[in-house]
Amino acid sequence: MLRVPAPAVVLVAAAIASTYIAAIRHALGLHSIEHVVTVALIVILFDGGLHLGRRRFREAAVPIVVLGAAGTFATTALIAVTSHLVFGLDWRFSFVLGAALAPTDPAVVFSLLADRTIQGRTPAILEGESGFNDPAGIALLLGFVQLATHPHHSVAAVFGTFALQMAVGCAFGIVAGLALRWLLHPRRPALDVVQSLTALAAIFGLYAVTTFAHGSGFLAVFVAGIVLDEAAPASNRLMERIQLNLPRLGEIVAFVMLGITIDLHTLPAAHAWLIGLGLFALLTFIMRPVVCVPLLAVLSTRETAFVAWAGLKGAVPMLLGALAVSGGVPDAARLAAIVFVVVVMSIVVQGGALTWVARTLRLEGTAGPSRG
Repeated sequence: MLRVPAPAVVLVAAAIASTYIAAIRHALGLHSIEHVVTVALIVILFDGGLHLGRRRFREAAVPIVVLGAAGTFATTALIAVTSHLVFGLDWRFSFVLGAALAPTDPAVVFSLLADRTIQGRTPAILEGESGFNDPAGIALLLGFVQLATHPHHSVAAVFGTFALQMAVGCAFGIVAGLALRWLLHPRRPALDVVQSLTALAAIFGLYAVTTFAHGSGFLAVFVAGIVLDEAAPASNRLMERIQLNLPRLGEIVAFVMLGITIDLHTLPAAHAWLIGLGLFALLTFIMRPVVCVPLLAVLSTRETAFVAWAGLKGAVPMLLGALAVSGGVPDAARLAAIVFVVVVMSIVVQGGALTWVARTLRLEGTAGPSRG
């Protein structure tokens, strides 16, 4: 049975409200919305890293890194080529669109997997992939936006910037995670309110410092969560409440804010809705499996099929569409409309059928994945 996940309802409701009450979108402004969503994603990614943990990451490190890095490049290229050859879109526009739609989304993936018990390494792979390919997708998109808006910007510069952001982000995340492990060591007394909030503030500081150093702040936050792992003791009830409540709140805020950026009147323009439906079908049933099968050869056929199906799109592709608009990409409103259609269809169809697919592939387990 297909169940409509809450993020799709929130996203569409916000888009409807913004379309017919234009004052909402004008009052907030695109840049303000981007800042709010960035804060929400920092919380979501940090919690995702904590939940994945060092042990689960080590057990699935190879497929996580391969799918999160090489898979993002491959998906971007496939979407770009398809958009140009099948739908007749401009090459530069197509690569920006490919970078926007390549990442899977941590907000949706973490939320939908949290209430399900899936056997094997597939939950860790999906969580790790969504944590790693979001920084990769953001770095790629920003590079392709520069390529689309600056004729003299080269492809080599795009990949050079990408490599720098990933390396700096990973290094800063490891150092910050080790520092937080020392601060939150289980043998130390449970932190009081001020100390707990200081630890949370440190994550935002890490994002800012890493970004200032030309690294990926999102990757740094995610890696810090993995390294920190079990160092946040269960006796620290405040930290536990922060970890349980803030990511869910961040998910709701992200989808509300991103829904506000959409004007539904742009969907019929230049067949944006039709292109979105076509790309969703091709991405879900052809491109995603084509990427997953060779990169996940170490997994069983059933596990690979589930990972291929569960590559959901959500807040991050929507944010990247908004970044394309603010970056001045030509015809960016059409791009954002296409991304919106793909994201809504992905959450409803892939997310809604996730339980049925897991049951059909006989991957439902008897116990949820352990933390750390």
